[in-house]
Amino acid sequence: QYFDDLNILNTIAKIFQEERYANGAIDFETEEVRFELDADGVPLRVYKKSRLDTHKLVEEFMLLANREVAEFIFKANNRKGENGKAFIYRIHDEPNKEKIADLVTFLRALGHDLTVKNGNVSSKDIGVMLKRIVGSPAEFLIKTATIRSMAKAVYSTNNIGHFGLGFEYYTHFTSPIRRYPDLIVHRLLQRQIISGKIEQDEFAKYQKIAMESSDREISAAEAERASIKYKQVEYMMKHIGEEFEGIISGVTEWGIYVEEIETKCEGMVKTRDMKDDTYELDAKNYALVGANTKKRYSLGDRIKFKITNADLDRKILDFALV
Repeated sequence: QYFDDLNILNTIAKIFQEERYANGAIDFETEEVRFELDADGVPLRVYKKSRLDTHKLVEEFMLLANREVAEFIFKANNRKGENGKAFIYRIHDEPNKEKIADLVTFLRALGHDLTVKNGNVSSKDIGVMLKRIVGSPAEFLIKTATIRSMAKAVYSTNNIGHFGLGFEYYTHFTSPIRRYPDLIVHRLLQRQIISGKIEQDEFAKYQKIAMESSDREISAAEAERASIKYKQVEYMMKHIGEEFEGIISGVTEWGIYVEEIETKCEGMVKTRDMKDDTYELDAKNYALVGANTKKRYSLGDRIKFKITNADLDRKILDFALV
């Protein structure tokens, strides 16, 4: 019944997406996992979440709504040169130079480059790099490392734009039933439309709300990561002794982190358990190297492993090479 309408909306959404990338938006799409649980909440299956065109359609129009509201308020507040009127924006600063330097070193160890000028990088150059590595074995490792090198998006009354999205104006408006900042934005938008006024002396009040909301967001994200890790370990407890295939996701002097390909469950192969040689860290190239055999285990390598232990309380998995 609504096929034609939805098809038109999908076509428009794809145009919006292309425009965003052309204007410097970064494609930070990464793999997420979901769980199929039994009646007692025990995971029966861990699988990657599918990203369909329907998800992307909704996302593009949500981005549009967020941007339009932020631009409307910003220009309404500054139409008469009245700067500093209270509003809550969603901002994303430019990356720190030191973190970008670390990212460049990381990428070179994996055989990739990133254009950097005087220690600075543009969102367009990051986008070009991410497009270039699509389909490579280390694609999602590189995306994760790139995300970690970025500044954290936060809420603020001071609009500096959104680096990652390539937007000059941006806020969170579309989810007032689950995010408090969206609710505040709805209230401020209503006030702007009805009375045309958001007083400057309310600036400190809303900046406090913005800071507290940013802190709560970090706490929520940490809780989400911990819950996912808990369920991953709980799932793997039933598979101790079984063999899997994974990608080396981290290298340290005490071992290599390995992420299972299908479930994205991450565990460690400890150096002390690698009995065939004495392995030393090649920090510059993100690799463990055998002192005698010169065998290398490098970031991004695909390896086979088996699960030797699962500690649910500590949310830790121990792996051994096969």
